[in-house]
Amino acid sequence: MSRVGKKPIQIPSGVEVTIEGQLVTVRGPKGTLSETIHPLALVSLVEEEGGKVVKVAVQDEEEKNNRSQWGTARTLIANLIKGVTEGFSKKLEVNGVGYRVSLSGRKLTLIVGYSHDVVVPLPEGIDVVVEGNTITLSGSNCQLVGEMAARIRKIRKPEPYKGKGIKYATEVIRRKAGKSQKAGA
Repeated sequence: MSRVGKKPIQIPSGVEVTIEGQLVTVRGPKGTLSETIHPLALVSLVEEEGGKVVKVAVQDEEEKNNRSQWGTARTLIANLIKGVTEGFSKKLEVNGVGYRVSLSGRKLTLIVGYSHDVVVPLPEGIDVVVEGNTITLSGSNCQLVGEMAARIRKIRKPEPYKGKGIKYATEVIRRKAGKSQKAGA
């Protein structure tokens, strides 16, 4: 039995959820998001004493694939609702001597030790704020924000010796000791 999938999703005021077959559409103050849910997951809109809730169920609770789709479907719908109400954000830090970040229009320019500047075009739905060497990505789509943050981090991953590179603000880089000199040489 899926512990995540069983929990009903509360719909806050000002948010409208429509279910058409496997397509779930959520409208809220920060826009409209939609997601196609796997056919094994059954999504329903239920009226309860606390207001409307979305419940997710599966055809057979004993089958492993059904249980995995159950929790996944519930999390996807919960992310849609959170995205149109609060939104998502990721913070990246650029560490290194001479490493700089600048934003011009919808393009993020990174100077991170290569012979050329790396220009990253930003997709629609992502807002970027650059403060010094900190990049803050925000948007209503959780997958888009996370994917864009991962793409920017991949440009120059943090290395363990000096800690140079692009890392998440919450990430801890385990540092390694450098070469040690031979004794008696």
